[in-house]
Amino acid sequence: MESKNVNMWVEKANVLIEALPYIKQFKGKIIVVKYGGSAMIDHELKKSVVRDIALLKLVGFRPIVVHGGGKEITKWCGKMGIESTFVNGLRMTDKATMEIAEMVLNKVNKGLVSMLEKIGVHAVGISGKDGSVLKVKKKYSQGQDIGFVGEVTQVNTKLLHTLLDSDVVPVICPIGSDEGCYSYNVNADDAACAIASAMGAAKLAFLTDIEGVYTDPSDKTTLISRMNVPEAEAFLASGLAGGGMLPKLQNCIDAIKAGVSRVHILDGRIEHSLLLEFFTDHGIGTAIFGDQEEDTNE
Repeated sequence: MESKNVNMWVEKANVLIEALPYIKQFKGKIIVVKYGGSAMIDHELKKSVVRDIALLKLVGFRPIVVHGGGKEITKWCGKMGIESTFVNGLRMTDKATMEIAEMVLNKVNKGLVSMLEKIGVHAVGISGKDGSVLKVKKKYSQGQDIGFVGEVTQVNTKLLHTLLDSDVVPVICPIGSDEGCYSYNVNADDAACAIASAMGAAKLAFLTDIEGVYTDPSDKTTLISRMNVPEAEAFLASGLAGGGMLPKLQNCIDAIKAGVSRVHILDGRIEHSLLLEFFTDHGIGTAIFGDQEEDTNE
């Protein structure tokens, strides 16, 4: 029994040693985590994600969290008798829906801040409207007016740098404002990509409800662990990227071209997926990197 216990602790020590070069490499670097999907609904998964973010902060990373809340918005719209309509994956957002979205996203935001504070990590929850972090213009879907949906035109990084320099984790809900100070709902993936690009993040991680990028989604053995930008662009051109993966992969490519070092697509339904991807040699999701970067997880 004693030997088994020693082996267990040695294995735990080996895990820490494996993480060491990654901690050293990214200490002091900005990383952006887009938090969404089922990991926002399941309470145990939510605790796992928050702990991961807390650990990243405590080992020296500088995390920024951008969260969605689409399922909660849909639930509250239903309670208010408002039918949720989507056009090409984007929520049709009239004035009433916009008010609900802003209310729900701010509620989700403060809940995440409370969870981080509870485990000893200082966090500040803001809307993209605060400090004009997200300036937007009205977004159209293939020429169709879809209401108060915004496209990010500018990220004001001053407030974010101030928070990071104050040893605080910014937690951002994707509501932006236009030149007239009207509120707009922003796709959380788009907001995370814009923020990561503007902040020169070393990593951008998308927590999703899929394991990563597959050449054949019906065959789990076809997961692509590593892609450089030319490979990702070729994959998009092949037509193999369907559904919600197409815009997400395009966001990854855009972020890399804008200066983000590496982008990760992870399954947020897997407990501690952030740590497994960031701190292990093989990772668990799909990493997209610049065409000049060596194809390693380091």
